[in-house]
Amino acid sequence: MSLSVVASDQSCGAEVRGLDLSRPLAKEQVATIREAWLQHLVLSFPDQQLTDDDLERFTLYFGPFGDDPYIAPIPGREHVIAVKRSADETTSIFAEQWHTDWSFQATPPQGTCLYGITIPPQGGDTLFANQVSALEQMPATLRQRLEGKQAVHSAVLGYSPGGVLGDEDKAAGRSMDIRPSEDAAATQLHPIIRTHPETGRQSLYGALGYMIGIEGMEGEEESALLTELYEWQTREAFHYRHKWQAGTLLMWDNRSVLHRATGGFEGYDRLLHRTTIGAA
Repeated sequence: MSLSVVASDQSCGAEVRGLDLSRPLAKEQVATIREAWLQHLVLSFPDQQLTDDDLERFTLYFGPFGDDPYIAPIPGREHVIAVKRSADETTSIFAEQWHTDWSFQATPPQGTCLYGITIPPQGGDTLFANQVSALEQMPATLRQRLEGKQAVHSAVLGYSPGGVLGDEDKAAGRSMDIRPSEDAAATQLHPIIRTHPETGRQSLYGALGYMIGIEGMEGEEESALLTELYEWQTREAFHYRHKWQAGTLLMWDNRSVLHRATGGFEGYDRLLHRTTIGAA
């Protein structure tokens, strides 16, 4: 069976078939995947039976491992995180706000890989928002207000001891091994409009949550611009909805999309293993 890439009928995303990712890939196959990834931004590989060794090998085809702060890896691994939730858990859904992974780092990751292991029969979709399209279709007046501006990114709202995923959340019995830290208060600047280092396409980068301000702005003016940007970049017209099945590997380009988790699987266990593709 030859490799096939079938685009979704949504704003981005494609399904890749004809590969057994439990086996090493040829250079030509890796190149084809990378080309499809850069074109479609989100790729799904259904019907895979992967070990953590397989997941790590696949990740390293596309770059080094990224640095994953504030979440402990699974036992025996340095670079695999368990994204899990128990059937009786009552904490908030992990990663339910729009974001791009670790945008608060000085050198954020290229991408993320997520492999479905225990998938509930309902709910738990992952939503993506195409930020290339969001910028291309943005009203000129809004774009002009964003041109040349840098956003202030930080993990403080999520991973500081007083954050959403901080000490109180940990005490509430979350399944995931999250490690809040005072280090989360650090900040990092990134352009709101960025040029992709491989494709040369411009896109919006980041969203409210990790994006806590705009350099050189303050008060109501800053808040209003951040809110207007968020409302535009997360519009349904830019969405791709991924519906999970066990044995599916998903990879996405953090430089070009936002993503968020959804709920709707109360009463069911859920487990996925995640790796991060660091900057090349």
